[in-house]
Amino acid sequence: MPMAVIENIEHLIPQKFPFVMVDKLLEFSANKLSSSFLIEKNNLFVDRGKLLESGLIENMAQTVALHTGYEYFVKGKPAPTGYIGAIKKSEIISLPNVNDCITTTIEVVQEFDGVSLVDVSVCSNNQIIATSQLKTVIATDA
Repeated sequence: MPMAVIENIEHLIPQKFPFVMVDKLLEFSANKLSSSFLIEKNNLFVDRGKLLESGLIENMAQTVALHTGYEYFVKGKPAPTGYIGAIKKSEIISLPNVNDCITTTIEVVQEFDGVSLVDVSVCSNNQIIATSQLKTVIATDA
């Protein structure tokens, strides 16, 4: 049975307004997650009516964080803080416009001891506009 779209996601990620770059959790499984994000004109990463490359990369990273945060939520734990460890094979094909809703999908390639390697694709208007491979690391308590 498909899961319901989750619209209130801020408790699932460590980022807070105005730095939140994901709106909704659309799909979740152990190895995959899709999020959506409506680009608004007052977004920190918007310039001249377009979401900048840095905004797309941040959206990708926050989609990975949403995957981890939802896993933790299901276990009754707070969302952990994580970091981008590496960005590989990144390609920005086009920049989305203000008022576009982008859909970002991550697929976990490998996960071990708080380190995840994920393939990411971002779509706008049913077209792939960016892809990347990210390595993320969950922060450990000191």
